[in-house]
This record gives sequence, C-alpha cells and structure tokens, in this order.
Amino acid sequence: MALEDIRKVRLEKLEKLKAKGINPYPARSSRTHSISDAISDFDALAASKEAITIAGRVMSLRGQGALIFFDLFDGTGRFQGLYKKDDTNAESIEFFNEVVDIGDFIEISGIVFTTKTGQKTVEVAGFRMLAKTLLPLPEKWHGLQDAEERFRKRYLDILGSEEVREMFVRKAKFWKATRDFLTDKGFLEIDTPTLEVTTGGAEATPFKTHHEDYDLDVYLRISVGELWQKRLMAAGFPKTFEIGRVYRNEGTSPNHLQEFTNAEFYWSFADFRMGMDLVKEMYRFIASNVYGKTVFTTRGHDFDLAAEWTEISYVEEIKRQTGIDAMAATEEELVDKLKELKVEYDAKTKERLVDALWKHCRKAISGPAFVINYPDFMQPLAKRGDDPATVEQFQVLIGGSEIGKGYSELNDPVDQKARFEHQQALLKKGDKEAMMADFEFIEMLEHGMPPTCGFGFGERFFAFLEDKPIREVQLFPLMKPREDNK
Repeated sequence: MALEDIRKVRLEKLEKLKAKGINPYPARSSRTHSISDAISDFDALAASKEAITIAGRVMSLRGQGALIFFDLFDGTGRFQGLYKKDDTNAESIEFFNEVVDIGDFIEISGIVFTTKTGQKTVEVAGFRMLAKTLLPLPEKWHGLQDAEERFRKRYLDILGSEEVREMFVRKAKFWKATRDFLTDKGFLEIDTPTLEVTTGGAEATPFKTHHEDYDLDVYLRISVGELWQKRLMAAGFPKTFEIGRVYRNEGTSPNHLQEFTNAEFYWSFADFRMGMDLVKEMYRFIASNVYGKTVFTTRGHDFDLAAEWTEISYVEEIKRQTGIDAMAATEEELVDKLKELKVEYDAKTKERLVDALWKHCRKAISGPAFVINYPDFMQPLAKRGDDPATVEQFQVLIGGSEIGKGYSELNDPVDQKARFEHQQALLKKGDKEAMMADFEFIEMLEHGMPPTCGFGFGERFFAFLEDKPIREVQLFPLMKPREDNK
C-alpha cells in the first residue's frame, strides 16, 4: 500500500477514536510499571495476581479477531501482550482491532503470566491509546537502508536497530567514564564561553555570527575553552576540565565534522611528560570501562591500549618516510614532494604543507603512540623544548590518525606575543586556519600563569573505538534540507 494510502487509513482510525470521545494524544499515562520493572518484578507480580499497567510502542501485531499477540517497547525493554476475547471484553478487543496499528503508543492493563513457550506476558483486560501514529515504521527486517535517510530520521534508525541504540548507550558511557576519571583525579568541571570575540586554542576556520545587542561580530569556539581554562590556572584553580561542543567551518570526512563534542583538561605545575602518563591511563580507563577490553581494530589497524606506547619524533618520522627535513625544507621542496607522493593538499604556507606531508606519513602507523618533537612554527601555544626549534607537544596516534593533542602550555608572554604575531602574518597570507591573536590573554600571562599541561580529545576517539566514521556516531549530524522542505 502506498504511503499516502496508509496515512489516509490511519487518519480514519484517528477519527474513530475522536468519535468515541477518546483523546488520541492524552498528556498522561497511568502506567504502574516500566517494562524493565515488570520484567525484574515478574515472579512477585505473577504470584500476587495483581493487575499492572504498562505502556509503550506497539512493535508487532500477530493474530486478528479473538486472539491477538503484540509486543510493546518503552525504551527500557519489550513485553508481550495477549488480548483474548471473552464475554467481558468483546467490545474492547473489537475496538483494538479497529484502531491499533504497529507504531502506536498504547497502555495496557492486566495480570502477568507465562505462556506455554515461556514468554512473559500481560493478559490484557483493557487498553488506552496514548499516541496514534499516522505513518508506518520501517519494514522490520530491513529498516532504513539509505545512509542519508538514516541520519535524517535517526529516531527511526535507533528504534529499528538495537546495534545503533547500543552504540549511543556506549557513547554516553564514554563521556561518563571521561568525567569520572578526571573528577577522581581531582579535576574541577567548569564551563567556558561558546561565543568568542577571538577564537583560540586550535588552528581551524571558525563560524562567524553577529551579536545583535552588542552590534558585534563573534565566533563559535573552535576549542573547549583553552585560553579561558588557562586563565583559571592563573586564577589559582589547580586542575580544570570541560566537556562541550566545538565548531569548525571546515570540510567533512570520516574523521572530521563541523560540530562535535570535545573534552579538554588543564593541570597546573605539570608538563607534557606528566600529561602523557595521565592520558595513557585515561584512555585505558575509558576503553576498559566502556568496552571491557583494550584491544581494537579500526580503519584496518590493530592496536592495544594496554601495550607499550611508543614515542615517534614528528620531524624524524617525516624524514624517515619521505627524505624531507621539515625544519629546513622550503615551500617549493615540500610542494614537489607532495606532488611526487600524489598527496592532495590545499595549503598556502609552510605550516600547512608540512602538515599535509605528516598526514600522509601517519597513515601507516597503528599505534598506540605519542608523537613528539613538533617544530615550533607548527604550534603557537606550546612551550619550547630543550631544542628551542621544537615544542613540548604530544599527540596520541591510533589507527593512522591523531586522537588527542596536548602540550606544556606556553606561559612566556613575550614569546606568546611573537607567536601570535606570526599567526597574524599567516592569516594575511590567506591561511584561514591560522590562530587569531588574543592580546587580553597575553595580558593574563603578564600577570603570571604557572607551568601547565593541557590536553584535548573528542568523539573522534569514540568513533575509532567503534571503527565507524565520526558522522555515524553522532545522534543528529547536520543534514542539508531536502528540496521539498525548503
């Protein structure tokens, strides 16, 4: 039957309900038990012969007329209902047959028992409509097959797929484990602005909007408050963290989206080495608590978070794989090498050209590993190392991709100002990902900030543990409007 014909039939059923004086969309349910409670308390309920009321969506209907079996789902579990015609409910069961469809939300009342096949069941004495549906659910065995349709109608995708539902349960556990770990380590959870006058804390193209009351252009943040959290280090908070949304006006790929959730922590009187130890412990904690394991396969790579984490020198690894010295190479030499390796890139500065070359090199590394010894021109917020041409930065490398970044935070105001000025020069050259200068942040540094380690990671890590594109692990990824909705 065509969709419009199905809708027409259901509208007629809706009118039948209204003709009987029944509200097809009441505000309240009279349920006494969630389905999970009914299942856990089943033996006591069966022994007491006490009637209960449960509610949920009708997921299946079997039989017609005098004997009807159906399944209800309320988000906590599934329970079978049996409507059996007798002298007392003939009119009720007939009305059920007339108005109830798969997908409707109903509540049922009755006594629980176990069928001959061992199925926990409610013998229905009566029902009430809670929400009459006008459109059908996807076909049970196939569900939504088109990826765009699944994302656009995620509510149906989740309803029809236990696998998808469980993935998002794990995602909630992922962030809970992150929060529990950091809280147990003495970090204070805070929140920082999502609208900023200047973006900081990452190299990315921001979204721009306008503040009407202040008549001021502002940006959606590209990091989870890095420059704000470092102000809190100056304020005397020893450890802070935030979990929140960030926005980057860039391309979409299996590892990149324009809106996603990240976590960042800042730890005063700590350096990048201490941060590396903490991050290693945190990643193992998250994996063990969410998945009960530390061994994963993702993007064709196998890795074990419980194994030894190797250290890889950024400059040396590029040189080993390509023969290029990222420190000394000219832009022309970098371009020639990228063309030779057939690497696609969109870069106008040495910083971006080196980054494109590194992204080619990292694909071969399964990890887990820490990448260290980054050139100073690659990171404007990290403290210089023993070699002043490099910074004390580390990135987690798993499955050929970077899954988290941290460093010993730069707290020298003179050096920071010079680095911001270099970033401004890159912006003028057309590098949209270069960092904006925040001179009020420099003023804070002049008042003094203690040695600090900062680190950030996000749902890309979760996507890698799931071995899925990052778009797949978002509940509601951004979709272009359909033509008929414009």
